Amino acid sequence: EVQLLESGGGLAEPGGSLRLSCTASGFTFARYPMSWVRQTPGKALEWVSTIGAGRGTESYADSVKGRFTITRDDAKNTLSLELNSLKSEDTALYYCATSADGQNRGQGTQVTVSG
Repeated sequence: EVQLLESGGGLAEPGGSLRLSCTASGFTFARYPMSWVRQTPGKALEWVSTIGAGRGTESYADSVKGRFTITRDDAKNTLSLELNSLKSEDTALYYCATSADGQNRGQGTQVTVSG
């Protein structure tokens, strides 16, 4: 059974930084591209970033390009997302997922940018 557990969310001020982590189990993590998606109440899931399998290509939504960085550690089955220069519009529940459409995702970690 695929399990994804996100952590690292919290409250940050505009311009601040946070680092999200996702620990994966139940599948061969290294073989799969992995993604981050986010959702705010009343809105659809929004794709944020994807990293390919192995030394895979990174891709980002225009709204986060240059501010967020996705990385993976296949030895630890861990996916990370570094969030810098945070904006209020980055406030959302962030999920890691095995696909860019977020169909197979964890419980999420809340990021709130305010101040």
